[in-house]
Amino acid sequence: MTGQKEELEETFDRIFALKHQCSCGIFSECGLSDLTVKQIRYLQVIEQNRDVTFSRLAEITGTSKPTITELVNRFSRMDCVYRRPCSDDGRVQYICLTKKGEMIARAEEEALDRLTNRIMETLSDEEIDTLIGLLEKIG
Repeated sequence: MTGQKEELEETFDRIFALKHQCSCGIFSECGLSDLTVKQIRYLQVIEQNRDVTFSRLAEITGTSKPTITELVNRFSRMDCVYRRPCSDDGRVQYICLTKKGEMIARAEEEALDRLTNRIMETLSDEEIDTLIGLLEKIG
């Protein structure tokens, strides 16, 4: 039983490593291989809350407005976000993702897609059906 557990853990480690390689490849394609998990999460929050204001982003993330301003300035220099003034109130600015920012925010989804494609290229239809059946049993 212990041997099976170790083998299963090693198998999942390899799968997770493949997914990580896919994620790193996406970040590298964007020229941003040194992003932190927290920074990626902020970009995901911006994507999920389209046209979010500085105050609202601070509220959602539980951080201060000065921290959000610093973060947005950094993301802006990285060409991940831009500011769009509110047409009704010039004092309000929305934080919007650039194409690059969207790609980074969606990197996990894209990495999963790349991993899935790799599995589909490697396994036969029968093996894929077996894998799906086995994974459905546990989740």
